[in-house]
Amino acid sequence: MSASTNDVAAWKARLPAAFGATPRQRAMRWIAGAIFLAWLAWAFWLFDITPRRIWNGVFGEQGLFVIIRLMIPPSPGDHWQEIFKGLAESVAMAFLGTIMAAVVAVPLGFLGARNIVTSTLFRFSLRRVFDGFRGVDQLIWALAFVRAVGLGPLAGVLALFVSDLATLSKLYAEAIENAERRQAEGVVAAGGSRLMAVRFGILPQVLPIMLAQALYFFESNTRSAAILGVVGAGGIGLQIAERIKVRHWDEVAFIIILMVVTVSIIDWGSGKIRRRLIGARETAR
Repeated sequence: MSASTNDVAAWKARLPAAFGATPRQRAMRWIAGAIFLAWLAWAFWLFDITPRRIWNGVFGEQGLFVIIRLMIPPSPGDHWQEIFKGLAESVAMAFLGTIMAAVVAVPLGFLGARNIVTSTLFRFSLRRVFDGFRGVDQLIWALAFVRAVGLGPLAGVLALFVSDLATLSKLYAEAIENAERRQAEGVVAAGGSRLMAVRFGILPQVLPIMLAQALYFFESNTRSAAILGVVGAGGIGLQIAERIKVRHWDEVAFIIILMVVTVSIIDWGSGKIRRRLIGARETAR
């Protein structure tokens, strides 16, 4: 009985240290909570987020429910050829932008890997360049390239290429750094050069991962290409923007359904390819 009492007393004694329940820490938590609630209230006031505005946006005369009702039933409209042409442009933009970024990212990934490039200054500088490019959103790149090369799919392809290049280079570099060294060391021990060690010791390990990541980016870029079209980069997004302006909501619904089906097909196909690639790599091990 005394042992149990001692255990309870010891547990109670550890409570303040475990949960930070000292008076000063409790006061700091209350102050932090009050600051957070004040900031939240200020944000609601700044953006004029009120129950009345939310109600009107959902149930008003031009609210969300009215738009959804106008979308039913979906209809391709009279210019359905333009819709399918825009969808084909979006898929082509995503494919071309992803392929270009994946190909260029391979050598950049090797240059940014710690186990390939021993110069810390060069590797750190290259990684910061990747971070800088990744910090700019695809829409910003699309607006810049629309200004540079004009309206059309080319601006969308370049925007996807530049934005994905930095991200894929970083992912490839991390995959190369996590590759096992024994294969590369075996190539060197057999008399191979450093370049041969990279080609036959590291690249076979990371190539399935690179292809799988590129396939995932292709699927993601198919959705992104639709958004880029809204700012003038071509594709299905331009068709959506034009029909929203004239309030042809039934055609907008048809385009959305078509996009969902297209992305689902690409996701299904790329998922099977990714599982085959990663599964073959695991089986080889």
